[in-house]
Amino acid sequence: MSLEQENTDKQSHLSDTPFSSLELSPELARGVEACGFEFCTPIQADTLPLALQGKDIAGQAQTGTGKSAAFLLATMDRLIRHSPPGWKKLNQPRALILAPTRELAIQIHHDAEQLGRFTELKLGLAYGGTGYDSQRKAIEEGLDILIGTPGRIIDYFKQHVFDLKAAEVVVMDEADRMFDLGFIKDIRYLMNRCPKPEKRQSMLFSATLSFRVMELAYDQMNKPEEIKIEPEKVTAAKINEIIYYPANNEKIPLLIGLMKTLEPHRSIVFVNTKYEADKVWSFLEGNGYPAAVLSGDVPQKKRQQLLEKFQQGEVSVLVATDVAARGIHVPEVSHVFNYDLPQDCEDYVHRIGRTARAGASGDAVSLACEKYSFSLPEIETYIDHKIPVGSISNSLLAELKPPVKRPTRDRGGKPGNRKPNNGRHGKPHSGHRNGQRRR
Repeated sequence: MSLEQENTDKQSHLSDTPFSSLELSPELARGVEACGFEFCTPIQADTLPLALQGKDIAGQAQTGTGKSAAFLLATMDRLIRHSPPGWKKLNQPRALILAPTRELAIQIHHDAEQLGRFTELKLGLAYGGTGYDSQRKAIEEGLDILIGTPGRIIDYFKQHVFDLKAAEVVVMDEADRMFDLGFIKDIRYLMNRCPKPEKRQSMLFSATLSFRVMELAYDQMNKPEEIKIEPEKVTAAKINEIIYYPANNEKIPLLIGLMKTLEPHRSIVFVNTKYEADKVWSFLEGNGYPAAVLSGDVPQKKRQQLLEKFQQGEVSVLVATDVAARGIHVPEVSHVFNYDLPQDCEDYVHRIGRTARAGASGDAVSLACEKYSFSLPEIETYIDHKIPVGSISNSLLAELKPPVKRPTRDRGGKPGNRKPNNGRHGKPHSGHRNGQRRR
């Protein structure tokens, strides 16, 4: 199961609120039961009673806390209990759910399919990089809930594929990331074309309810209820953090040595640049660790294939730039390695949050090298604790085998010598180009 709230025997992350107390519509109650959910997570317990009453929600919660199930259940319950207006046209969705990345949009859609399996609600996806005609056709044929990224949705909107006059619910997930990726103008554009805030239900979720996020909430929502889940606990309690201080030339031997010592079941290695991603991949492959690289210039179809291989265990290590720090929900990631310490303190939290999900435990190992160690004081101030320091012994520095040469890729993802096109694929359309903001 791939919902954020996994059905495991680790129940410490749940509240005392059973889903049976929420009086969900029978179809959704069956979906919740089929997913194996009995008790709500804290964000679900605090938001669902209010959201099911039709109130607007501004919720602060980290990824992996069950927030997608919270807004999906509230959205679907409203659509089930209220009939659409008689004037509604086929190409007018009743709910719009916006996500900052393609991976998160795909995950939300999958979660909606699981929870809504016994309903008759029609779901649709819209995100850049692939499936342009098929996504458009699905919207034209009619759907109840449109889930997607802002760029592709605006593309279709400006071509009059659909309109938002019948939108009863609007959801913004990971709103802080929307700002980081430059989507805020797109968000306001779409919100301003929905019914007025008092005529719809709006829900916003974010890792932090910063000033800029709350400004958006008060501008685009109707007196939102502000919900914060354990804001003092920025990092998950069950993440075992440790940091090492290698010289630059020790980083690769240390990483390989840690791999041999810790024997991670499934791990993500975060780097700051595409160049370092290729370098780390080549040494991992050369030293017996099957790996895949996930970065911004990988075409969408290839990205999905890589994630599928990672989830199925065909590759045990995912080397990723920060494009993968959010929106990717892969269960049972045992270790996160910050090969490059992130330069932004919030990125540190999002990176290590890929492990210890849904009440499980995990390890986060960081390398504070000569180049990136300057960001550590800010990170420790943000997470409000010192990261324990590990010692580097000679036995921990692996003797390396030669790296494997990574093949160059052309625009179509095939081996070749052509230069990458910065991730843009497909022909332009009115509004946003098909390849722009493909996150």
